[in-house]
Amino acid sequence: MNITLNTLSKLKAENKKFSCLTAYDATFANIVSGVGVEVILVGDSLGMVLQGKDSTVPVTMKEMIYHTQCVRRGNQGSLIMADMPFMSCATEEQSYKNAAQLMRAGGHLVKVEGGSWFTNTVSKLTERGIPVCVHLGLTPQSVNKFGGYKVQGRDEESRAALINDSIAAEKAGAAILLFECIPSDLMAEIMTKVTIPVIGIGAGPSSDGQVLVLHDMIGATTGKVAKFVHNFMPDGDGSIQGAIAAYHQAVTNGTFPKPEHGFD
Repeated sequence: MNITLNTLSKLKAENKKFSCLTAYDATFANIVSGVGVEVILVGDSLGMVLQGKDSTVPVTMKEMIYHTQCVRRGNQGSLIMADMPFMSCATEEQSYKNAAQLMRAGGHLVKVEGGSWFTNTVSKLTERGIPVCVHLGLTPQSVNKFGGYKVQGRDEESRAALINDSIAAEKAGAAILLFECIPSDLMAEIMTKVTIPVIGIGAGPSSDGQVLVLHDMIGATTGKVAKFVHNFMPDGDGSIQGAIAAYHQAVTNGTFPKPEHGFD
């Protein structure tokens, strides 16, 4: 059975968790979807884990289209969420053109990074039949503005801004919210303010879904391992498929993330 946005909304209404995992090619898309992961994220994280770049900023639309096409060919029914790369939404016209290309490539919705200032574009995309996931908190495409990969929402001003951004995104028609690297208690508070499905990464256990980068959760991370990452290879049967199944089970039964994977 194909997973849709309605599926995620139903899971949320039933207080059930769902999992999300990155994939960038047909083979891994086939494995990830085959074990029951509800959402595949074709992330611009491919710039770092596949291409060896130091950020997601250099990733192009052409590359995102190519990898979305690859994932679509291997997918067995997961919802495919495709990243809009750096500066692909600089104008509304650009956002329409680029989002349409990702949908034609096989995406079921697009993910954008942006707060309240971006709500008009979210609304316009939604009106045109393109579902949108709004990514808030640590937004990797803004790493140069942040001065590094830092936890967001720790002071009162930024905390209030993230709450307001989440409410504004839902009002604009966002289908999903995704929060990265925010305090766990802030995520819990935001969950009381919005009604659409919410995915977290480094945001504590209270969100409806969790996402990790595939390479991180099978222990293929190079360099420093982020606090919110857990290597699931020892938790499965020794295979990559077993590790992905263990991740999916841990998310859906609420045993991942643990408190040590979150931020105060």
